[in-house]
Parts: sequence; structure tokens; C-alpha cells
Amino acid sequence: MEQMDKYEVLLDIAKHRRTCRNFSAAPVADDLVEKILEVARWAPSGANSQPWSFIVVRDADIRRKLFDAYCEIDMDLMWWMEQMREPKYRHGGYSVDCDDPDEGLRIKQTRHLWRDAPVIIAVVGDGRKQWGTVLGGHTMGLDQTHLTDSLSNTSMLIHLAAQSLGLTSQWMSIHTQGPFKEILGIPEPLILHTLIPIGYPEKTLPPGGWRVGLEELVHNDTYDMSKHLTNKESLERLARLRLSTKGLYKPMVK
Repeated sequence: MEQMDKYEVLLDIAKHRRTCRNFSAAPVADDLVEKILEVARWAPSGANSQPWSFIVVRDADIRRKLFDAYCEIDMDLMWWMEQMREPKYRHGGYSVDCDDPDEGLRIKQTRHLWRDAPVIIAVVGDGRKQWGTVLGGHTMGLDQTHLTDSLSNTSMLIHLAAQSLGLTSQWMSIHTQGPFKEILGIPEPLILHTLIPIGYPEKTLPPGGWRVGLEELVHNDTYDMSKHLTNKESLERLARLRLSTKGLYKPMVK
């Protein structure tokens, strides 16, 4: 395959990868999961330390426990934090028209999200392995900069590999480590970087999303201050974003 052909394939995969929020219960073949992880293990890492491991969760009971923990613990934290924002700036998933905050959270928790995904890949990081990198690549504690960078690299390859195989995925950041680590039996000092549900979409996903044009993103040689957003412009941009995406987060019944 010519070099430009390889680029076009990669660009097509990147442009058409979509986050799936409603999965079909259709099973994912073991060989497809293995192909995804074969790509993931070739991700770049600081000093080639390869600080990752992967927990492939197929067991329905464990998957449900992870989902329930997300709804009951992680989602509760995110809901509470979003209420600190003015309503027009709140994330659409946490901006339910309801006078009672507890009722609003309950409505939020009725969304299917990744409940029915047949496979979840948990990306686990071991900071002890990442000590192969230079000391300047660390911060104090478990959250070493090069560790999270390396784990982000392998996670992105999981998403792209899934897309290339006709599957879809979702990116679930975990903000309350303890409950999820207990469910998965992850010991200290390892960290759970992310959960990546993998499967087939319940419905055909709409083609490609949108991205800001390169002309807004690229600066030549030095930072172009004419492209710098003022605080007011940043808030206006956020308000427009929230308005345009609010319809994507309508509550769904179980």
C-alpha cells in the first residue's frame, strides 16, 4: 500500500470514530478483542516502559457492578460538581429541567449509556514500571505525568483499532478509583486509567462528527494572539456548545 493510501485509511478511521452511548448486546468475538489489544500494546510510552495492562471484562455480573458503581458514585460526584455552574454552562448530561436535584440525578441515571456493552476493557497503569523514564517525567504520588500520557496513548489506539474492525467504543474516565478497583481486584499502587466499553451500536451511528478547522488551531512559529480567546469569548463559546449539544442528552428509561 502506498504511503498516501495508508494516510487516507488512518484519516478515515479517525474521522468516522464515534462515541457510542447505546450498545447492542450482540457479542464481540474473542479474536477481535485480541486484535484490538495487539494494536494497543504497540503504543508509545516514556522510555518504552510500557506501564499498562488490560483487564478484559466479559462477565455480565462484573460489567453490571461497574455500571452501577458509575451511576451511584461517579455520576453522583459529577452531578454535584456541575450544579456549581450557571445552568447555561452545565454539561448537557447534567442539566435536567427539574427543581429537585436528587430527582434530576435519578433521571440522569436512567440513561442506558454503556450498560449493555458486551466487553469492557479496563486500562490499568503501574507507576513502578514507568520509573524507567527520566525523573523529570514524574510528579509526586501515583499520577506521574509520563504514566498518564502513556496510558492515554494506548487507550487511543484501542478506540482506533475498534473502529477499524467495525466496532464502536466509549471513553469512560473514572474519577473515584476505590469502588472500581475493588470490583476489578486492582491492587495498590496501580491505577485504573479508564474503562473502554466495546461493542456494536444499538442503532446506526450518524456519519462523522465535526471538528474546529485547522485555521483556528494552527500557529506558525509563535502563538498568534489574534486567535486567543478572551474570557468573555470563552464563556460565549461554552454557552453555544452547551446549547448545540443539549439535545444529545435526553433522559432514557431503563
